Amino acid sequence: MRGIDGNKPMSLTTASASLQFLRRFIASPITSHSSLRLPKSSLLPNNTLPVSSLRCRFRCYSAASTTTMADAISDANMDAVQRRLMFEDECILVDENDHVVGHDTKYNCHLMEKIEAENLLHRAFSVFIFNSKYELLLQQRSATKVTFPLVWTNTCCSHPLYRESELIEENSLGVRNAAQRKLLDELGIPGEDVPVDQFIPLGRILYKAPSDGKWGEHELDYLLFMVREVNMKPNPDEVAEVKYVNREQLKELLRKADAGEEGLKLSPWFRLVVDNFLFKWWDHLEKGTLKEVIDMKTIHKLT
Repeated sequence: MRGIDGNKPMSLTTASASLQFLRRFIASPITSHSSLRLPKSSLLPNNTLPVSSLRCRFRCYSAASTTTMADAISDANMDAVQRRLMFEDECILVDENDHVVGHDTKYNCHLMEKIEAENLLHRAFSVFIFNSKYELLLQQRSATKVTFPLVWTNTCCSHPLYRESELIEENSLGVRNAAQRKLLDELGIPGEDVPVDQFIPLGRILYKAPSDGKWGEHELDYLLFMVREVNMKPNPDEVAEVKYVNREQLKELLRKADAGEEGLKLSPWFRLVVDNFLFKWWDHLEKGTLKEVIDMKTIHKLT
């Protein structure tokens, strides 16, 4: 997991105007003025933007930031859909006990510099959907994803957002609401195919993983299981490929990833779940005893 301009490449005029604005923005501290005037060819759709929104969208370009102009150019050339999500989506910041401590943009939450400097930790979820034959649905992340492009991972991995419906703590309802929303966004799975009350929260993990020199993850991740036959229409902005695998096929994927064959890579969070829990939980799923392994009290700190 839609954009106003899709994958249309940014023109040189737009890039130039945007960089001129960024230079002025970096050079001048934000004052108490209610708005700033942007160039008409700016990346943003409006000519004016409230300072409160600038805090959200351009926090990384403030005078105190160490972001370079090369970074700014890279961000400006980011896929339009991913750029919108990175600057508009607000992740839920938590401490290591999963208590909400604030919120920040998806962009800031995935900058390794900020993760390391401010110990930013955000709430996330990983969904594992199995069909009636107990095969696990995997996805390959799209090439335009900012973090971990083209890696294979579990059915759906994303974040509950800082909004009322996804902050509900009781029975992990906020996370389950977010999972249903994101399954539609990424895989085109309609809500009626994945009822919120059918998600089984099994546990939570805390991990940190770099994606490249700039981006990474530091997440407190809820692990959600479901057995359902689902209809899919994958969103190419989010997903490159999908497939169901049985246990032996997954083990072959693991072997190829370990051997570096076919350029195949697995997401770090998926690999942590596989190495620590998945096959045991898979056994219980087939036996109908999955409730025996539910543990939502422990936060497993994995590396």
